[in-house]
Amino acid sequence: MAGRGTSPDFVEALARGLDILTCFDSRRPRMSLADVAGQAGLARPTARRLLLTLEELGYVRSEEGVFTLTPKVMRLGIAYTSSLGLWDIARPHLADLVATTHESSSMAQLDGSDIVYVARVAVPKLIALRVDIGTRFPALRTSQGKVLLAALDPRELREVLAEPSRSGLPAFLPRDPEAVTTELMTVRARGWALADEELAPGVRSIAAPVRDGDGAVRAAMNITVHAAETSVETLLDKHLPQLLRAASDISADWALWQRRPHSEIDPAEHVRQAVGE
Repeated sequence: MAGRGTSPDFVEALARGLDILTCFDSRRPRMSLADVAGQAGLARPTARRLLLTLEELGYVRSEEGVFTLTPKVMRLGIAYTSSLGLWDIARPHLADLVATTHESSSMAQLDGSDIVYVARVAVPKLIALRVDIGTRFPALRTSQGKVLLAALDPRELREVLAEPSRSGLPAFLPRDPEAVTTELMTVRARGWALADEELAPGVRSIAAPVRDGDGAVRAAMNITVHAAETSVETLLDKHLPQLLRAASDISADWALWQRRPHSEIDPAEHVRQAVGE
């Protein structure tokens, strides 16, 4: 992987260290030195030095030659989400939506051709796929992914869809590019997307965009149901209006938070003050 950077300031050692961290996932939670070196495309001595450095920093632990990540890695993601302010604002809205619909609701962002789940409030129902914070799915198979892809300009969309999925799911079956473009144009125009058992049998969902203070789509939130329990008609007629309202409320609250004074206060408290509670 050497020589990836095009900037004279590119630090290859840092890039390799991040490669090490991203080698670990739900399918590979524990790896030997040889496994890590193979997954990261590094020589074993280089992988060993990087692993020992990460271990000294507290991001990796080893036992009998097997390496695993530590909870400290979570700080990297938490620092990102906390800096946005979105997730603290979104969480109570997600909880209210779930309490009203009795269905699970999640929030995701686009990362390459995948969506990555960044917030979730779930109900105990048997769904074909397990979803946790950090779970990846191919964007085109999901309602949230369609919302996020629909917000891209044509050039960005082509570049994103050209990237291979890192979700670990089987490769997405080829689709007519014109059909994909037409569907995404429809999603963008109407402001919501439906995925009807496209990700897995029995999984049906709708999603709506979450916008920042400038009106840019920065995330998508959904409602997921079991197809055997909830029809498309019920999903659209009963749950979609509630989802759209929640997404709009989150967007409005986030815009207020983004216009906050530079002195830092709790995001939820700022919203309460802004609405006069």
